[in-house]
Amino acid sequence: MLKNILAVTGKPGLFKLVSRGNNMLIVESLLDGKRMPTYARDKIVSLADVSMFTDADDIALSEVLTKLGEKEGLKVASIDPKKADNDQLRAFFAQVLPNYDRDRVYPSDIRKLIIWYNILINAGITDFTVEEEGEVATETQKNVDKDQQKAAQKVQAKTSGKAAGAAAKTGVGAKKG
Repeated sequence: MLKNILAVTGKPGLFKLVSRGNNMLIVESLLDGKRMPTYARDKIVSLADVSMFTDADDIALSEVLTKLGEKEGLKVASIDPKKADNDQLRAFFAQVLPNYDRDRVYPSDIRKLIIWYNILINAGITDFTVEEEGEVATETQKNVDKDQQKAAQKVQAKTSGKAAGAAAKTGVGAKKG
């Protein structure tokens, strides 16, 4: 599920991937449901690609969100990330992920994680798993593939029609009798 959830630099909140176009993605805000295009110049990150530092090895964000969901009972976080001070955020996160790297995970990272978690919960997204590459494509991807096939068929029909018309005009390929 997290593969289609995106963070866009410079835009508040999280976004769901709706469709793909030429040099852009169409995304829908999980905060207000508005759709908008994002372009190649925008830095876009899928939540499936985000990880957090631990003392041993990096841990995927999906696992961190799952642990946070278990702690909070899949309800909005009990701590207010905007009002909590840095020590409160660190203490809260230590309950969720005790072995997080205290030198490389900053309070701002914890604050952003809790805000993202609350957005996902408020949007009704409680499945924090990441789809594997071999799994069935999402409906969005299926629709994009269909649209691309239709566009390719239209282009092919236009070019083959033009080629046949040009051949008829020039007499190329016509039998001489």
